[in-house]
Amino acid sequence: MLRTLRVRPRIPTTPRPADAGRPSTPAGGPHRRRWHVAAIRACTVAAVVAVQVAFAPAVAAAAVVDPVLAVNSLPEVIANLRAWVMGILAAIATLYAVLGGVFRLLAGGDPAQVERANMYLRNALIGYALAVLAPVLLQIVQGIVGG
Repeated sequence: MLRTLRVRPRIPTTPRPADAGRPSTPAGGPHRRRWHVAAIRACTVAAVVAVQVAFAPAVAAAAVVDPVLAVNSLPEVIANLRAWVMGILAAIATLYAVLGGVFRLLAGGDPAQVERANMYLRNALIGYALAVLAPVLLQIVQGIVGG
């Protein structure tokens, strides 16, 4: 079945002063919320796709590995753990940086939204700092364990 689209005629409006009839809600009103949710969904989908693309070669390589399992020494395990921790922290921090940037763009001058965006960006910087410090922290753990 074919449906026809009905277009509502646009009602002409008279020009008003700049402040007349402004809603008390942040700029954009309920439509801003829809764009905000759509932006978060788009970032989430982009992050999931990026993770899948990043780990697709690893999954394909894991399927080809010989079935013989070998036990690694403690320094090798800690080195592998260091690489994984740094990668995961950097990925999460990047996600927070992207979300903080999107929230900042969508804030529209609303102080509460700007503060929320700044919090996301601050958390991204903390995540990057932890990713940089991960080798040092794991070196301390290796020294305590005696590896």
